[in-house]
Amino acid sequence: MSTKKSFIIYLILLMGVFMYPTTSVFGNGVFVNLMEIPSSFNPVGSGARAIGMGGAFIAVADDATAASWNPGGLVQLTLPEFSLVTSYLHRGEEIDFGEDYPEAAGSHSVSEGDINYFSAAYPFGLFNRNMIVSLSYQRLYDLNRDWKFAFSMPERPFEDHWDYQQTGSLSALGLSYCIQVIPQLSFGFTLNLWDDDLTDNHWEQKYHLTRSAKEINASPLAFTSEKAYSFSGINANLGMLWRINYKLTLGAVLKTPFNADVEHKSQEKQASEYMPEDIVISDSRDEEIEMPMSYGIGFAYKFSDSFFMSADYYRTEWDDFIYRDNQGNETSPISGRAISESDVSPTNQIRIGAEYRFINAEKGYVIPIRGGIFYDPAPAEGNPDDFYGFSLGLGLTRNDRFSLDIAYQYRRGNDVGESMFENLQFSQDVDEHTVYLSVIFYP
Repeated sequence: MSTKKSFIIYLILLMGVFMYPTTSVFGNGVFVNLMEIPSSFNPVGSGARAIGMGGAFIAVADDATAASWNPGGLVQLTLPEFSLVTSYLHRGEEIDFGEDYPEAAGSHSVSEGDINYFSAAYPFGLFNRNMIVSLSYQRLYDLNRDWKFAFSMPERPFEDHWDYQQTGSLSALGLSYCIQVIPQLSFGFTLNLWDDDLTDNHWEQKYHLTRSAKEINASPLAFTSEKAYSFSGINANLGMLWRINYKLTLGAVLKTPFNADVEHKSQEKQASEYMPEDIVISDSRDEEIEMPMSYGIGFAYKFSDSFFMSADYYRTEWDDFIYRDNQGNETSPISGRAISESDVSPTNQIRIGAEYRFINAEKGYVIPIRGGIFYDPAPAEGNPDDFYGFSLGLGLTRNDRFSLDIAYQYRRGNDVGESMFENLQFSQDVDEHTVYLSVIFYP
């Protein structure tokens, strides 16, 4: 190929970058978002026992994971406890871009396992009151995603191949205290410390665009953007548990809003064999995120010593979820829109669960079986995206020595995520399979 022809092709590609920049291709979607949360937006707590009951645990909260669900229930622990929870997630996404871009449709998936929670709790008595302190770690948000798209729009003389990856998580160290005010009523709090120097509180995004001219054998133009975010802040969970009578218990929890500091580093690189040298732009900024308030209420009803049911309602004020850059510009991390143009509504969870225990007092063990259903919507522009699911669980407790629990959770959303790529007829069907394994020791 002649040098002149190669240079003309390169100019076509380079002009395409400026005439059709990546943000205009993808609209107000994930590729211009500062934070994208593919997992559940509403993690209330952790533990295989609670998850096995559909997450309806605010009014139960009677093991070491109560610090994450409702710290007001911690006082129900009568022995010191050490707990460890691990989880394994597989999320599949069937993505569709409508009739205009069928070549971009396809299947995407992410699989991962990690420590989800661990804690140590110590009950004691003081001033004729039962009290307890607890130290815990909880992984709250999974931020991993892996997408690959190919776009070939009729009105443009080139093809785009996108490779997008986001990795990371948000987690918190918690210090909890609970006091039994009267025999039927207890109050507690968990002070959560989010700091990337102590636990994983960061995420990284990498976009790689390869742009090539149609029907011409020419070296493509490559564009890479890498962004890294570090997250730190402090908030609290406030909880209460009221045993109305022998059968009925009421629980309530409030998770306070907070401003988190974000260290944002970025590097953009553009390369082609026709360029004398790669173009590299690096930047570092101090920004912040306003995390929203959330709160919930739950009821548990004890039919017998072997069987009870529970139900929770939980709400998160996602319209107060705001990203503020170093120049004071405010955008929604949900959609990438300016706050003045964004229309994100709060989400309302509903969870129902049950547990039945097979008790063998003579041999000193209990085998519980559990089940639950839930509605767990994700925030989106306009109306929240609907996600539904169910869970099953099984356990074994032996003579106040240890408890072993396992739970399976299935979560599904159909035709969700439309606001991520508003101008591309985007939607996706999401299937999530998660297994939790918990071990509690009573030293």
